Amino acid sequence: MDLLDWHRDRLSARRLTVLIRQLPHDSALNRELHGEAADWSVTDHLLAAAVDHLAAANWMFASVNSEEGDHPDPPAPVPRPSYDDGTETGGGEAPDESEPEKTAAAADATPSTVQLARFFG
Repeated sequence: MDLLDWHRDRLSARRLTVLIRQLPHDSALNRELHGEAADWSVTDHLLAAAVDHLAAANWMFASVNSEEGDHPDPPAPVPRPSYDDGTETGGGEAPDESEPEKTAAAADATPSTVQLARFFG
């Protein structure tokens, strides 16, 4: 694929747009646009949530079974990329919501990083 084909009118703007929108989530363009958030998959978010809940459960157990006045500090959550709602939990950039919404089939297949952050955050 030669991007000069778009400039030479051999590649339509619609086709170029489709090619760019269908890039994989771990592509260099997505990493450049969305930072660390592009590297986080559903599995990564689930694993971070499981680790956070396990740490909270262990902290609660230790707090209940400790002596009076000797309570441990609450655990810090697993660092995550930052998102547009203002919660800074990592070093990534907020996803760009100015992009048009994906088709219903594509949106159902993979949740966006903002949806994942709201669900697990």
